[in-house]
Amino acid sequence: MEEEISWASHCFDNVDSCSVGFNSFSELNEEADRGVSAVSMDVVLPDDLLERILSYLPIASTFRAGCVCKRWHEIVTSKRFLWNNSHALLQKPWYFMFTSSDDPIGYAYDPILRKWYGIDFPCIEKSNWFIASSSGLVCVMDNDSRSELYVCNPITKCCKGLDEPPGPKFPDYSALAVSVNRATRSYNVSIIKSKQVPENFFQWDLSIHVYDSETQEWLTDLTEVLTGWRAGDESVICDGVLYFLIYSIGGGGPDNRHGLIMYNLRSRSPYGLLMRSFVPVPCSLTCGRLMNLKEKLVMVGGIGKHDRPGIIKGIGIWLLKGREWQEIARMPHKYFQGFGEFDDVFASSGMGDLIYIQSYGAPMLLVFDFDQKQWKWSQKCPVIKRTIQCVAMPIGGEHSGSSLDAASKSRLRDPFDSSNRQVRSSIRRQMYTIME
Repeated sequence: MEEEISWASHCFDNVDSCSVGFNSFSELNEEADRGVSAVSMDVVLPDDLLERILSYLPIASTFRAGCVCKRWHEIVTSKRFLWNNSHALLQKPWYFMFTSSDDPIGYAYDPILRKWYGIDFPCIEKSNWFIASSSGLVCVMDNDSRSELYVCNPITKCCKGLDEPPGPKFPDYSALAVSVNRATRSYNVSIIKSKQVPENFFQWDLSIHVYDSETQEWLTDLTEVLTGWRAGDESVICDGVLYFLIYSIGGGGPDNRHGLIMYNLRSRSPYGLLMRSFVPVPCSLTCGRLMNLKEKLVMVGGIGKHDRPGIIKGIGIWLLKGREWQEIARMPHKYFQGFGEFDDVFASSGMGDLIYIQSYGAPMLLVFDFDQKQWKWSQKCPVIKRTIQCVAMPIGGEHSGSSLDAASKSRLRDPFDSSNRQVRSSIRRQMYTIME
């Protein structure tokens, strides 16, 4: 495991001892022409070039840059900078999680600076709310009636409330997903509700409800009764297809405890044909986590023991190709042991090319680079995770267009700063694709 370093320190302690005998820019300029005064590089650089340089900073550094001087503040808060920065190189997605506290305060991990930040999440009243994200848009839903929904930007604190969705108000299980269409600057929110048929344990009512931001209306796409299966709380949208896990209600072998359903949001399956899209899981799983990595469905699953399928023995990562699962990687045993005692149910989320895996009750967070096939420990989390709400949220990068007021000020807190100073900035982020 990597050596632990300071959370908040980014200073260099040995700068003086490592200095070399180079002349400064002003000294060289003075030798060349003693009649010309030295000028600041900040003055020499035109706005468009300085804007280009600032756009490559990590998002946390961009916040701080706006506090340097009036000129930098005007640049990073200008509409041109926000628009151009939305098309800049993508930055790595951050990992966001809630803790066991009832307060809606979470922690986010920046894989570039390898730092944790405390974030006061807007709109959320309790930490057990459902949460989903896509290309920066974050959607939250209450865990009681499942009828209170918001789309929001945790950085700018901008929120938009959605109308109450149709369907049963108190379902037994709900799965939330959101998908952003960058071309049309619109988004869809889907809710899968599952409720047991009264006095029938083996039959479950399932309904799919979709919100369209262009029409600002909810539609009930499908209602169906499943026999021997029920939906849960795991779903994701990839390239116009809604994927969700279903769970066996008794019967069947250990390899048939989970299954995957595919529902095309464009063509929409007719009633009674939902189970025809059933895809079995690749092996006996203790739990499964679905995620969208570059519009491809990826599943992270706990691999159960053959004789005791409820006991986890490892973690695998699979990519769905057509109707077949392709194994991408399995967590090396040294990393699996590094978590200590690993529960059969764990937290995992991903986006872009990163997958995060975390065990409940442990401060360890493991990062898997999907493109390079590399495993790496993050900095230890300052708090212990005991709730299931987590999400990978790309911050900085693809932030374009605006459908909400973006005048709110951004606030990121460094929870490890001994002086408890808050990193504040008035960078305005227009919200449509809000945080990748």
